[in-house]
Amino acid sequence: MSSRPTLSVPGLLFMDMDSTLIQCECIDEIAGFLGIKPQISAITARAMRGELDFAASLTERVQLLSGLDASVLDQVYDECIELTEGAEELIATLKQYDWKVGLVSGGFTWFTDKLEQRLGLDFTRSNVLDIQNGKLTGSIIGDIVDAETKRRCLLEQAEIHAIPMHQTVAIGDGANDLPMIHAAALGIAFHAKPTVIQQAPYAINEGGLEQVLTLID
Repeated sequence: MSSRPTLSVPGLLFMDMDSTLIQCECIDEIAGFLGIKPQISAITARAMRGELDFAASLTERVQLLSGLDASVLDQVYDECIELTEGAEELIATLKQYDWKVGLVSGGFTWFTDKLEQRLGLDFTRSNVLDIQNGKLTGSIIGDIVDAETKRRCLLEQAEIHAIPMHQTVAIGDGANDLPMIHAAALGIAFHAKPTVIQQAPYAINEGGLEQVLTLID
């Protein structure tokens, strides 16, 4: 990295959703409605530390949600999802300078679609839960958004919007965020797992997402 991105020049910021843009892990909160939150949370934590294959662990966790009424997803959004401090300030500031902001998540479109509308995001990518007759089937439709997908989306969106890679930022907390963190000019571990803090070029361990602005020149 020769230099950090410049705020006054249009750029691209990509961030993770769970435990980054928002303060919870959606799948853990969904599991709470089935009474299996501790079981699923333990798998999530291991996956985020890089101890488990992400795609395989997500498949396992989603299977445990089979039969759940889809209306629970709206309850989770309304009752459990809280934006991380500084999220709206970060996004609004970047927008003032004509930056593009993307959300790429190993979570679910049910939540990223709502956050895209709410925050005026330019791009979202996440997993599609299979819902039949108003209930979760325990499956995901299509390819799982994993670490490599996140990295590829960053590169693709930079190319689509003609943004040079030296004007890119990536933020995340889990091991599945490391490839996009390393691909960006400014890669930031945000309140992250120890292995991510160790491997990311930059880390924010205190304060909110507005702290990201202090790292952009």
